[in-house]
Amino acid sequence: MSSKKVSPVMVEIIRNAFISIAEEMNASMLRSAYSPLIYESKDCSVGIFDKDARLLGQASGLPIFLGNLGTCIEILTEKVGIENYQAGDVYMMNDSYLQGTHLTDITVIAPIFYQEELVGFSASRADGGHIGGKDLGPSSDSTNIYQEGVRIPPVHLVTRGVVNEELLDILALNSFSHQARRGDISSQISACHKGNQRLCELYDKFGKETIEIATEEIFRQSETMDRAAIAAIPDGVYTAEGYVDNDGRNNQTVPCKVKVTIEGEELTIDLTGSSGPTEGPLNCGRAQTISACRVAFKQLINPTQGVTGGNFRNLHVVIPEYSIFNAKEPVPCQWYFTILGLLIDLVVKALADVVPLNAAGAHFGDSMVASFQKFDPRFGKLYHHTEVTVGGWGGFEGGDGESCVYNATNGDFKNVPVEELEHRFPLRVLSYQVRTDSEGAGKYRGGFGGIREILVEDEGNTLCLWLDRAKMTAWGLFGGEAAEAPVVIINPGTEREERFNKVSSYTLHKGDVVRIMTGGGGGFGNPRERDPERVREDVENGYISPERAKKVYGKIS
Repeated sequence: MSSKKVSPVMVEIIRNAFISIAEEMNASMLRSAYSPLIYESKDCSVGIFDKDARLLGQASGLPIFLGNLGTCIEILTEKVGIENYQAGDVYMMNDSYLQGTHLTDITVIAPIFYQEELVGFSASRADGGHIGGKDLGPSSDSTNIYQEGVRIPPVHLVTRGVVNEELLDILALNSFSHQARRGDISSQISACHKGNQRLCELYDKFGKETIEIATEEIFRQSETMDRAAIAAIPDGVYTAEGYVDNDGRNNQTVPCKVKVTIEGEELTIDLTGSSGPTEGPLNCGRAQTISACRVAFKQLINPTQGVTGGNFRNLHVVIPEYSIFNAKEPVPCQWYFTILGLLIDLVVKALADVVPLNAAGAHFGDSMVASFQKFDPRFGKLYHHTEVTVGGWGGFEGGDGESCVYNATNGDFKNVPVEELEHRFPLRVLSYQVRTDSEGAGKYRGGFGGIREILVEDEGNTLCLWLDRAKMTAWGLFGGEAAEAPVVIINPGTEREERFNKVSSYTLHKGDVVRIMTGGGGGFGNPRERDPERVREDVENGYISPERAKKVYGKIS
């Protein structure tokens, strides 16, 4: 063990350098990606890690991606053997049962060598869309993993700097957009190369010993803060339970049960009693379940502090072997994240009474996906647009929930701009607005859901929908009320009006209108105690109707 000391100033310089490296990796990928789902929506994440797969730095991205990239490195190392990594190597995988997500998410990992010694890894994950499967877009009714696309185990993508073009050909030909799939994977490789380059430059600047000592101090600080925060919570067992609407194959609710145990500095999340594997595509891989528990932990424990390899050492997760949270072949996993959004909210609900200042009413909870596809035989091209839609978050002590933002699993996700959508696809956005009266009422109300109305401009389009939280909407806390449910209305107000929340390959016709209405967030505290001035402002802004203001809040100033 070195006796060298590193000053607190140097520790902070290196901490922020790690983050800057990750941000530059992310920028490299976004600027070179081919799919709007990546370069516009930012359905991706990156990070750099030390040789033991401990996180050094990450860019803003999808929290549930960021929480398990290290796990993917560990899985890869177990297969390859740490002694067999070589400079210039890059690996990839997408297997739902290993990395935990659906098959359209591709994870790319590159070992980092400095002066011929393995010092770390760079990693990226991105969802470029279709990678095979029974439908042109995502499927809401798949019953096994083979219907959802091509499974990729941990494999060599680049060997000593030489790209495996044949592998890229196979993946591209199994995607509806051959060029885009190749381009997206190449953008992930470039992101990893950028991370490798910048970390080696950091070693050149400060020296290996200084960086490694600073890294251990960063990890120590993160762990110390986590342990102190848990120690401040009263010991005990805290529970919550809920359910998602259905698994896409039948109309039965799917239960999720959470037991949180606090014992000294340790926190355990036990999912025993939750649903077994489902017939439909609601199942989630173990690695991603642990990642979601980390998201829930971070929402409550030191949420303003960055995440490093020192975090989560006092978090323990118990996952039943035969359960929806531990997907195994051949169960389908396309919509794995729906149960995770519920899991995150339930952990907060379980601990709300003992950490009320960090708790909030439930948020709208699901990604609320609407996906449009059209194959144009004139050009041999398939158009594919996926909407991950926004909704409301829960109110909290001292503040209202945010309106029209993405859910907890999607984090830094962004809208596809209306101009981009209309330029690239045979669709037109008729309206995009806040959904009036969709909030959960409270002293601090929940945020509002959104309305996005889309006109189909030609024939041959199909629609896939996956919206949840209609049966168990976002609940309130401490007297706050539940929010409105989501719904999609096809051709609203006409004789052909239909309502769905989940559907696969639904045929759309020229002139059809798809109105996507998402739910709000749960309220916090008694609505009758809400500041009348805030009620008046919401009415003036059109967020709450005068009728609802009088009925629920009891007053308008």
